[in-house]
Amino acid sequence: MTQEQIRKLFTETGVLQTGHFILTSGRHSSKYLQCARLLQYPTAAEKACRELAQNFKDMEVQTVIGPALGGIIVSYEVARALDARALFAERENGRMVLRRGFALKPGERVLVVEDVVTTGGSVKEVSEFVKSCGAEVLAVGALVDRSGGKVDFGVPSRYLLNLEVESYLPEECPLCAQGIPAEKPGSRS
Repeated sequence: MTQEQIRKLFTETGVLQTGHFILTSGRHSSKYLQCARLLQYPTAAEKACRELAQNFKDMEVQTVIGPALGGIIVSYEVARALDARALFAERENGRMVLRRGFALKPGERVLVVEDVVTTGGSVKEVSEFVKSCGAEVLAVGALVDRSGGKVDFGVPSRYLLNLEVESYLPEECPLCAQGIPAEKPGSRS
């Protein structure tokens, strides 16, 4: 897919939203990327994730893992495209862990994926957990990098769409200063 086709797919499915949003990181922004809007359409999700997976096809990925909630469908579809196993990490007592009988083996070759990277916090947490199991983080992938390439995971990182979307600390937010009500559309409270 070309960048134009990817942008068209994201636009047609309503991924990019405008308003006043409180991001998962706690920062504020006038734009929010809701990849669930894309992922609600199985054919579109498969197409986008297959395209993302092409970046990692020569890495001999054994397992693809993503943070719940945003990374679940992405990890599943990317794993399917790579003929790998799909896992997702969940929060337990404030930490990302594997539950439901999932486990990683020492030396396992793992790709960490996410729907949207803003600060990279969830991906970093999942990556640290993977390493704590003795598995190897080969690379990171996401549908969208909204940091404009500012996040460094210490491994190769690939994205379908790169955007630089401005965000603000709450006390510096011009939208708050204007009295515009904020909404928190993310999955974390």
